Amino acid sequence: MSQTIRRKASGARKAAARQGKARKVNAARARTGSAFDAVLEALPFSDEQLHRIFVATILALAAIAAWIVASMAGLPALAGQQFAAVAADAGFAVHRVDVRGVNHLNELKVYEKALAERDAAMPQVDLERLRDELLQLSWVEDARVSRQLPDTLVIDIVERKPHAVLRKPDRLVLIDAQGHELEPVSSRAARDRLVISGPGAGARVEDLTALLDAAPALKPQVAEAEWVGNRRWNLKFGTGQVLALPEGEKQSAGALIAFARLDGVNRLLGGKVAAFDMRAPDRIYLRVPGRTDEEARAAGAAAAAKAQAAAERADAGSDGAGSDGVGSDGAGTGKATKPEKAAASGRAGQRDNT
Repeated sequence: MSQTIRRKASGARKAAARQGKARKVNAARARTGSAFDAVLEALPFSDEQLHRIFVATILALAAIAAWIVASMAGLPALAGQQFAAVAADAGFAVHRVDVRGVNHLNELKVYEKALAERDAAMPQVDLERLRDELLQLSWVEDARVSRQLPDTLVIDIVERKPHAVLRKPDRLVLIDAQGHELEPVSSRAARDRLVISGPGAGARVEDLTALLDAAPALKPQVAEAEWVGNRRWNLKFGTGQVLALPEGEKQSAGALIAFARLDGVNRLLGGKVAAFDMRAPDRIYLRVPGRTDEEARAAGAAAAAKAQAAAERADAGSDGAGSDGVGSDGAGTGKATKPEKAAASGRAGQRDNT
């Protein structure tokens, strides 16, 4: 039987030291690893799954770090530009603009905005910026910009609807139902539309619409509306007659409804009355043009005829000529006051339109 003899075998002291060291390591592992092992055992993952999660986490952190470094070096922007250049070479560039939904707006203004992107690579077109520029046009209420590959930009426009005409000191301006100014118009183009005037009237268009909706029978007959003193409305009808309304939303709506009822019974519109004043509660004042002047002329003519008759009696040489003269003077004076009273009463019935 052969026997292997090892040379330079370790001594007993070294072997005992190694065994002691191993026992210390195992004891340390048992003390420190017990809590960690308990946590691992509580997780619903196997050792292989935990290993994969750990590796994936390390790779994700590495990718994030690489992206940060590349961003600081400007590599993503450079890559985007390169990609856009390749797309443009392949035919994916803006060569056509398709504008839809335009009726009143001048299409050239839309093309001016869109053609700034002409020949640009499709990936580089900033759709949001182009939409914001289109929304600055007066007629545009909303806009949508989209790409139609390979080479077309599609622009869908939602226009504002013309509602009335705002009279300014130097021009007439078409406005929508919210008072947004659209474009200047001529007096001929404004002929068939409601004309609104007065300082600050443009901001009160919605209030005026609500007021007119309270009396639908009168609404089509209103030709003009004047915002007076930043507090109330004067309505002018197609007949040329003017209705002065009181202050306050409820008060003016109530007065307009009451006027509509009166017109339905008495046919006020189209009559001789030039102005209706309903600013006083539960009352309506009417103004008939020329009525006071006619009454004054009639009273003056009657007084002159009586004075002439008295003068003729005095010339006849009657005994009471002196007394008749006094009586004629007194009668003349009394008649002279009647036209003044008539004129005064007429002026009292005429209310101003302020």
